[in-house]
Amino acid sequence: MIQRKGMPCRWVCYMIFRNALSLGMLQQLQKDVSAVDDSLRVIVLSHTGPVFSAGHDLKELTIETGRAHHEQVFAVCSQFMLSLQDIPVPVIAQVNGLATAAGCQLVASCDIAVVTENSKFATPGVQVGLFCSTPAVAVGRSVPRKVAMEMLFTGQPISAQDALLHGLVSRVVPEGKLEEETTRIAMKICEFSKSVITLGKRTFYKQIALDRKLAYSLTEKVMVDNLALKDGQEGIKAFVEKRKPVWSHDDDTAH
Repeated sequence: MIQRKGMPCRWVCYMIFRNALSLGMLQQLQKDVSAVDDSLRVIVLSHTGPVFSAGHDLKELTIETGRAHHEQVFAVCSQFMLSLQDIPVPVIAQVNGLATAAGCQLVASCDIAVVTENSKFATPGVQVGLFCSTPAVAVGRSVPRKVAMEMLFTGQPISAQDALLHGLVSRVVPEGKLEEETTRIAMKICEFSKSVITLGKRTFYKQIALDRKLAYSLTEKVMVDNLALKDGQEGIKAFVEKRKPVWSHDDDTAH
């Protein structure tokens, strides 16, 4: 883990040093991202080497390890992927290489993904007799259905530009600009109220799963709740007074 400190925030970059999402790796990542404190504003998931993540460690999924172990691997993986969207701060994937299977699922589960032109994304489980059903949950909610089905049925990788076109990633940059662009986005997020960002992230994932009418019903109430926040009123007051807002970053209400 690399700590990044700068005014007005702290953000952390978790480096994936091994590209397989083994059970131990998943458990450690779950522990790390769950330790969100009041000063944390952004989490970045990065990597070393040419592979962001190749997905599960297939050596853990043989008949010798047993069904109970297999159930634990996928339960822990699903919980970790869900937690990325449940934690109160934005999560950015920083990718310069290959992301396959559960690694592709990881990219799709992050809130933002900044990648290089060298990056590729695939769900190749079908090639080894293990259809990428759990990666399909995140990937199928990020890209159009027919794109997801082609990825799942053929196992063939898509390029960074195709991933951008279809909505799997947020931005494609030259390799030399990857860290700079990720840092720029992280620091821009840090300029705003943590309580407002947390409310917005939580609401986005709730409403996106609803039909349009229910989504509007939910979000109109959240807008009123947002206005009740101390930081909601501070932002409006600062705009009217033509000054920079002074955020409290907490959930206190103004009225």
